[in-house]
Amino acid sequence: MPEHSNAPPIDTTRPHAARMYDYYLGGKTHYEADVRAAEAVVSVLPEIVAAARANRDFMARVTRTLAADHGVDQFLDIGSGIPTEPNLHQIAQSVLPGARVVYTDNDPIVLQYAHALLRSTPEGRTAYLHADVTDPVSILGAAELGDTLDLRRPVALSVNALLHFVPDDRDPHGIVAALLQPLAPGSFLCLSHGIADLPDDGTSDRADDVIGIYQRGGTAFVPRSREQVARFFDGLDLLDPGVTMAHLWRPDGDPAQRLPREALTLHAGVARKP
Repeated sequence: MPEHSNAPPIDTTRPHAARMYDYYLGGKTHYEADVRAAEAVVSVLPEIVAAARANRDFMARVTRTLAADHGVDQFLDIGSGIPTEPNLHQIAQSVLPGARVVYTDNDPIVLQYAHALLRSTPEGRTAYLHADVTDPVSILGAAELGDTLDLRRPVALSVNALLHFVPDDRDPHGIVAALLQPLAPGSFLCLSHGIADLPDDGTSDRADDVIGIYQRGGTAFVPRSREQVARFFDGLDLLDPGVTMAHLWRPDGDPAQRLPREALTLHAGVARKP
């Protein structure tokens, strides 16, 4: 692992959501505390593994769609997580080689691996910013962002599988509004979020157990209903099929390999800023 100057210390004694997510995806960048917590979650809610993969695939489809169909060549990926190929910039630059991407995350281990997020095409550019979504001013005012993205042109704001870690008292809807405010018309919000509206077949009780596991590890986990998630898109123009399950947002590939329609993954949607 390369050393990174000014990197904050990594607390290996407490689980971190980004490293648990890496575990769900079958990655190797996590510590014993992350494994214990992630395995506890999987034992209670095994569907979370498929949901994590569905979220990753959603990101890939959205990025290709925005680059290919809408010509978006600038992306701000907040809560980027531990690098997992293909990363967002690899997908965007495979369509538009000159695409520019700024990644942000608050996990020091992501900072340590940021070199994997900076392997841009010669025509494009990527940057990494160690920052927290609950401080949008620090993100929007960062030199790394200003040097990489031109906010006078459309930007795709990607906030995937992140805001369910932001409790209500931190005003997640206000955070998204603040991040969107300086973006040019024609920008997009791409968002996925843990689901609270669950069937009354024991799934809700199991989800409550998962919330407890995260909370005991020091991380708030606040799933929200479809209606609550739809509020993030207020004032924006949703692309078809609107707010839906992540695996149902414009699925592609072999239909036989897709999750069933009734699977529970994450609420997800993409919308354009007028």
